Amino acid sequence: MAIPLRHELKYLLSPLQVDVVRRHLQPVLSLDPHAAKNGGQYSIRSLYFDTAFDDALYDKMSGIYYRQKYRIRIYNYSDRSIFLECKSKYGDLISKRSLKIPRDLADQLIAGDPDGLENTNYGLLSDVFREMRTRLLHPVVIVDYDREAYLHPAETVRITLDKNLHSGLSRTDMFNPYVPTVSPFDQPWTILEVKYDRVLPPYIAELLSWAVPEACRSAVSKYTWCRRFEGKDDI
Repeated sequence: MAIPLRHELKYLLSPLQVDVVRRHLQPVLSLDPHAAKNGGQYSIRSLYFDTAFDDALYDKMSGIYYRQKYRIRIYNYSDRSIFLECKSKYGDLISKRSLKIPRDLADQLIAGDPDGLENTNYGLLSDVFREMRTRLLHPVVIVDYDREAYLHPAETVRITLDKNLHSGLSRTDMFNPYVPTVSPFDQPWTILEVKYDRVLPPYIAELLSWAVPEACRSAVSKYTWCRRFEGKDDI
């Protein structure tokens, strides 16, 4: 089955710009239900995986048209819902495959052990098995942030404000809520992401143009930023 492609636009915003965007969004879009029941936002923690040669990292930095990233994601530091995901990027288009997995499988993958996945019926798990066996896919960095999300039914628009980005440095124990983290930014930036199916509805595009100048558009990557402390000269 073909995985639908969506558009993704990113902007890097100052605190003042965040206030302006929020004032424009709230009268038109609905707050995401998960954010609404958590006081307006929720926490996301992802453990990203990469190959022995950091292909995901360097593909992003080189602007490769087609690239993939694998991650395990949890919400509000809880292991009640654990998702294994693969995000694919085709220029400005994205797709995401996601599979809810149990804690024991998550622990197994974090330990770098793909045993048993060769017999799975799930394509995503088969891909992870192949990547672990042939390219030594393994966990590399924890990425934490708080998300404020807004929804609109037209073109399945989803607009998110991702704040308080932090890196777990070299730690991979993602289920430990006390993992020490550090912000990769020198300023309190927020990442605005705009996702939609085919065409961004004109009134939402106009709303964003008032709130966010096109010059603010960015190719910012949370994953890349959170690996900036590893001493790699080209990050």
